[in-house]
Amino acid sequence: MKTVTIIGVGLIGGSLAISLRQKGLASHIIGVDHSPENLLQARQLQLIDEGTPDLISAVRRADLVVVAVPMDAMLTVLPQVLDAVKNQVVIDVGSTKSMLLTAVAGHPKRGRFVAVHPMAGTEYSGPEAAVPELFTDKTLVICDAEQSDADAVAQVQSLFEQLQMNIEYLDAAAHDLHTAYVSHISHITSFALALTVLEKEKEEQQIFALASGGFASTVRLAKSSPDMWVPIFRQNRVNVLDVLDEHIHQLQHLRQLIAQEDYAAVYQQIQQANLIKKILK
Repeated sequence: MKTVTIIGVGLIGGSLAISLRQKGLASHIIGVDHSPENLLQARQLQLIDEGTPDLISAVRRADLVVVAVPMDAMLTVLPQVLDAVKNQVVIDVGSTKSMLLTAVAGHPKRGRFVAVHPMAGTEYSGPEAAVPELFTDKTLVICDAEQSDADAVAQVQSLFEQLQMNIEYLDAAAHDLHTAYVSHISHITSFALALTVLEKEKEEQQIFALASGGFASTVRLAKSSPDMWVPIFRQNRVNVLDVLDEHIHQLQHLRQLIAQEDYAAVYQQIQQANLIKKILK
């Protein structure tokens, strides 16, 4: 890819810019963002070579277009991008797919669009959050590949393999279900835990002084931006509610066992939970 246009120069867009440059996969990177401050900061951090608010011009000049905006904005921005492309390849990096793919299903340039989700990120946002090697050894999900042109899919797969990502193919519905269970519930849980502790902290001023690494790692995701996560929860609402109901059920079950002082059963539940070590090493 000679020229890459990245729409949304935050954590994912900015980190992708760093990786593309480090791997020699882009000779010129154009940043598009609704925030002049973000574009200025991205230039200062050398994430991009130029910044512009002119979406259409930036798309037409690119070989690859990356749409890295919040999911609600994606529903508006992606069709505009596809309106402007000729033979360029377009990808999104969004965390939900079904609603987005439905929105562009009938677009005449649908074949030039490859829906991807790099399973990577941090709790931080904005250009300053961009980091090198964010994608190394992580998984890239390509969704509904059969709806995209074969050459576009091949280019995208090759690109991300050069970024040392593992490639998985899923349909949009399966992607949204699985991400609800392995990503979205983690954020909801972290937000809820932070709210719980913040409420308790009104009475117990020492709670944060006593908080250790375990608490910090568990609540880390509560720092994540609502601008990003509210649209994800909205667009993946059905799956999020499903996983949330199961999570609440598990919490209620553990509460009941502790209330009944059935610590043998609690022990068994923890042993069962320990099986996650076979998956996450």
